[in-house]
Amino acid sequence: MKMSDTREIAAPPAAVYAALLDADTLKACVPGATEVSGSPADGFEATVVQKVGPVKATFKGQVALSEMIENQSLTISGEGKGGAAGFAKGGAEVRLAPSDTGTTLSYDVEAKVGGKLAQLGSRIIDGFAKKMADQFFGNLQEHLEGPVEPAEDAPAEEGKKGWLGRITGKS
Repeated sequence: MKMSDTREIAAPPAAVYAALLDADTLKACVPGATEVSGSPADGFEATVVQKVGPVKATFKGQVALSEMIENQSLTISGEGKGGAAGFAKGGAEVRLAPSDTGTTLSYDVEAKVGGKLAQLGSRIIDGFAKKMADQFFGNLQEHLEGPVEPAEDAPAEEGKKGWLGRITGKS
């Protein structure tokens, strides 16, 4: 399974690159991570709890960083074992480029699964992998930019009635 995407992050490339190398940031950004320890030089160890379709598993694995070009790119590769649920392994090539608003982050992800997880079918696995990648990079973006606040000129929700409220005349 392969996928690619791009995100605009309102932070300089150096800040984005540093965040990708920080164990605490990774723990905060990886969906379901309960523990992340290690360093960029030695690699990271992680424990992640996830539910894929009907299968819930705790994955313990290692993540290694390679082909690191400071503030420009790096390759992340990892493998996790989830006991009877099976295993997951994969990697991501991450590229950073300065932009008018901060940094353009682009990535190519490849993932493979085995065991019970592989029996779920490629549609479920592909959808789950895309969701995980989107959540990770979305969490990274929010971690660097702060939470998104509603625009000041956004219409207020007060007095807005749903379809049931319009029928019954109640809010």
